[in-house]
Amino acid sequence: MKRLGFGLMRLPQKDENDYSNIDMEQTIKMADYFLEKGFTHFDTGYPYHNGNSETAFREGVVKRHPRGAFTISDKLPTWMITSNDDCQKYFDEQLERCGVDYFDLYFLHNLGEKSYEDSLKYGGFDFMRKMKTEGKAKTIGFSYHDKADVLDKILTEQPDMDYVLLQINYADWETETIESRKCYEAATKHGVSVIVMEPLKGGSLVTVPAEVEKLFKDARPEMSVASWAIRFAASLENVVCVLSGMSNMEQMEDNIRYMENFEPLNAEEQEIIAKASEMIKEAFAIPCTACNYCIDDCPKNIPIPKYFSLYNNQDQFGLLPPHFAYYTNLIADHGKASDCISCKKCESHCPQHIRIAEEMEKVTAVFDSQ
Repeated sequence: MKRLGFGLMRLPQKDENDYSNIDMEQTIKMADYFLEKGFTHFDTGYPYHNGNSETAFREGVVKRHPRGAFTISDKLPTWMITSNDDCQKYFDEQLERCGVDYFDLYFLHNLGEKSYEDSLKYGGFDFMRKMKTEGKAKTIGFSYHDKADVLDKILTEQPDMDYVLLQINYADWETETIESRKCYEAATKHGVSVIVMEPLKGGSLVTVPAEVEKLFKDARPEMSVASWAIRFAASLENVVCVLSGMSNMEQMEDNIRYMENFEPLNAEEQEIIAKASEMIKEAFAIPCTACNYCIDDCPKNIPIPKYFSLYNNQDQFGLLPPHFAYYTNLIADHGKASDCISCKKCESHCPQHIRIAEEMEKVTAVFDSQ
């Protein structure tokens, strides 16, 4: 596969406040252009767009292009598996949703220390091997959000994995919470190929601080800010594909422009990336990537990522009127930040290991004290 994959987690929406409502007309145009330019790999997941990502892929790609024109990866929702029978149930549902007879890549979704033990308990790895033997999953692996030592343990105990899907971007490369570099090195040590997710850290590395943007533009004025992040991940030797959750045609065209004939970062560019990373460390108050894993179990219906995004924006740019207006619109249909009861159910689902209850107090202080 080419080194750029189309992540179907952040598709264009008809209503920006309705994650379920995918703009199919725009999605089809993007998928067609992606394939026209010689790229082939799509990635989806059971919860993406509240279940509509898989069906959008069916309608926009599978029904309109021959099966050999694309590859597709999907993921078993490990947090929903409570018995050995559940694996087959969800797998069959995903095949139907996607409109395919097999997956080119199939992953256990969002493994960490606890979910790994659950996957062993409910036979997740054995199930994937069975699907591979039957030809219903051509290759297998797992997406991962935890410490490098746990990843090393998993790959030691499960040595036949074809891929591991890791969060890698230059901002997280040396962080103690994400451990991007250490996880990449663990996978490489075990000879397992890496596919990258969140290369733009949920879009955070597109709207970088002004001084970081100037650093990039002074070095390569013709290149977008996003290109530095995508190329950083794609330049890693053991990375076979970088997934980009493109939300509009402009993003698609930009990514393809520099990935169509990909050039790895040179030594000078690597130094610029390292400097940018240090500058960015001080800029993001809350390192949320808007993956939305945290919201399903919230008893107060708090749109946590949206509030964190507002907080980060006001932290960088001040409490502009649009920020508070957007917050006011959100609380019409959702719980306020101050409604948080600190049950911390959300924190067990957070790939970024954010102390959400504590951070929500900061949001409350800004937006609920007006």
